[in-house]
Amino acid sequence: MYKKILLPTDGSDYANQEIPRALNVLDDDGELLVVSVATKIKPYQFQNKMHVRALNQKVMKEARDNVEKMKAEIGDVGVKVKTKVVSGFPAESIKKIANEEDVDLIVISSSGKSGLHKLLIGSVAEKIVSIVDTDVLLIHN
Repeated sequence: MYKKILLPTDGSDYANQEIPRALNVLDDDGELLVVSVATKIKPYQFQNKMHVRALNQKVMKEARDNVEKMKAEIGDVGVKVKTKVVSGFPAESIKKIANEEDVDLIVISSSGKSGLHKLLIGSVAEKIVSIVDTDVLLIHN
């Protein structure tokens, strides 16, 4: 059983599949940490900085909505649920939060993509598995 479990969410239904698995391995007095990472968009030479700022605000709002959606999905099951939203690169940010918060386990879903799509898009879950020192439970969808 684990005391503190990090649940990353991108707002997808895949991410919500992490919840029952995390609850199954969480100590009775454990804590869930729901995290969403807003990927920061940087302006390039010919981009309007105001437009980029507005996009970043929209992405941050979506990340806040994602954690609230997952928190609501968890519901009132008698465990402590904490939320955190940060701006950055997903895998690296999740690793940093896992270290700062001293989590025992990261439960993350994989989208199940394969082939060219996976090669082009990459996999946050796959990268997390390869860079963190924390235990990871990968949920295949």
